[in-house]
Amino acid sequence: MYYAHFGLKEPPFKITPNTEFFFSGGNRGAVLDALVYAITTGEGIVKVVGEVGSGKTMLCRMLETLLPQHVESVYLANPSVAPEDVLHAIAFELHLPLPEGADRLHVMQALQNHLLARHAENRRVVIFIEEAQGMPLETLEEIRLLTNLETKHDKLLQIVLFGQPELDENLNANQIRQLRERITHSFNLGPLESNEIGDYLIFRLRTAGYFGPQLFTKGAIRKIAAASQGLVRRVNILADKALLAAFADNVYSVDSKQVDRAIKDSEFGAERGNIWLRVRPLVLALSFLAALAAGFGLHVLWQRLPAKQGAAVSPASLPSAPAAPVASVAPPVAVATAEPAVVNQVPVQSADNLEKRLQATQAWLASQPASTVSIQLMGSGNADDLRQSLKNLGAELELDQLFVYRTRSNGKPSMTVLYGTFADRDAASKALMALPKGLRSNHPQLRTIGGVQDEVKKTQ
Repeated sequence: MYYAHFGLKEPPFKITPNTEFFFSGGNRGAVLDALVYAITTGEGIVKVVGEVGSGKTMLCRMLETLLPQHVESVYLANPSVAPEDVLHAIAFELHLPLPEGADRLHVMQALQNHLLARHAENRRVVIFIEEAQGMPLETLEEIRLLTNLETKHDKLLQIVLFGQPELDENLNANQIRQLRERITHSFNLGPLESNEIGDYLIFRLRTAGYFGPQLFTKGAIRKIAAASQGLVRRVNILADKALLAAFADNVYSVDSKQVDRAIKDSEFGAERGNIWLRVRPLVLALSFLAALAAGFGLHVLWQRLPAKQGAAVSPASLPSAPAAPVASVAPPVAVATAEPAVVNQVPVQSADNLEKRLQATQAWLASQPASTVSIQLMGSGNADDLRQSLKNLGAELELDQLFVYRTRSNGKPSMTVLYGTFADRDAASKALMALPKGLRSNHPQLRTIGGVQDEVKKTQ
């Protein structure tokens, strides 16, 4: 909408990772170079940790483009893969021919043969695992066992774990200490510093075709830096909204006024700016109780005081209880009780496609044997986004073959979308390859119903 207004050829602040917009500042370039070196010359497991929205996925995409041709990469985006499914997922990404109904032993043998053949050709294989902090410890242990595949001199497989800080907490568990000992390189992707936000903004604008001076004033940059906490995804969201606000105001630069509107319109901005709204009900309730206690205490004191001779002691002669505060705080307490009791729950509107698919999926999961295979298309913690995605998917796929179930991602409520009901992995693989190109680019993965059922049980 605002692109022509600012002389842009494309959107500069999309949150979808685009390697053309990779910003090497903020230590990103140095981390990327170190990762390329660690993968091409090192052994064992490499770990990259960063907060939500710090740019881990972008870094992973850059690695895929920069690695030499002799390095073959496998990308696992689904953190909730069950231990019995992870080998099949890797084999599928490597396009390994497997017999129908192949068990774990056959898959492991096929994988080892493939890796030995690649090693003989002087090629390396690396597995990128995103959102590793959400992966069950049993699955991480299964992946750790893959590092035992080796020759006399070299490891046959390189593994790179991308995760949030919770990954470090998981790796501190005693039962996973063997994996922790295999980590040879660790990198931390920190947030951008305040003085790097301006460079980041103008870099993205220039990449999108902008040729003028810095669009964001110093005050606007400071506010974006403070509200985003240096997380690039938040910077992108705020910058995009601020540009839209400037376009609506018919101005050609972004100042604090537009950024304030962007912050107000952003969920994380509202969360930071409305701390008082979260604590206000508690403060008011405590004030109300204190006022009641003061009034009750004065009443008891009046009852116990002896009357003076010749004159009755009236309540009016004593300090009165503070009636005004009681009257003033009572209405806000009533308002506070109207706020939602559960904040993190994913809301579901009635009588819409999302609710219908959730209900249909419950019956579907209960009726399918554990060996049934489906295709995992996507996941989201935002119900509105998922409704729109289902609407888009319904235009390309059979709606009654789209299934949605509740789970948790990064400790927060989320929902996952599956497609199709297949008797075995061969049939599911053929259906996956027949998906529209846009869906295949999101790296869909095969899931057994048994693995999904176990995942659902853990979230109940």
